[in-house]
Amino acid sequence: MYPQELVLPMTRELTDIGFQSLVSPEEVRGVLESREGTVLVVVNSVCGCAAANARPGVRIALQRAPRPDRLVTVFAGVDRDAVQKAREYMLPYPPSSPSIALFKDGRLVHMLERHHIEGRSAQMIADNLAAAFSTHCQVSAS
Repeated sequence: MYPQELVLPMTRELTDIGFQSLVSPEEVRGVLESREGTVLVVVNSVCGCAAANARPGVRIALQRAPRPDRLVTVFAGVDRDAVQKAREYMLPYPPSSPSIALFKDGRLVHMLERHHIEGRSAQMIADNLAAAFSTHCQVSAS
């Protein structure tokens, strides 16, 4: 388990752009058992590919429309029980940190595992996510 003061800046990279940090299995269940709308789940990590590729890629993708209705994150190595619960909803994909999952109406519809993130640029990840958002998310009325 990583100390909170070490991971706080990495968590803030997502919470500062609208992500809700989920720290318990009950919070994860409450979000992912909702059967309406879209939810983007980022399994955050201290690894270099999370810092260089995953978090920046997510940030870039969210600058475009459409966007998921909800943005949530769990932190591997910190929120162990919440991460474990989130990964149950990501089956049949094996545990992966970092990873990014898109759910629509309670169903997993898009998944980026670590091997899709490592060695890819933030822009490539953003393009992949933006394509998934275009397929599965609604443009919100302003």
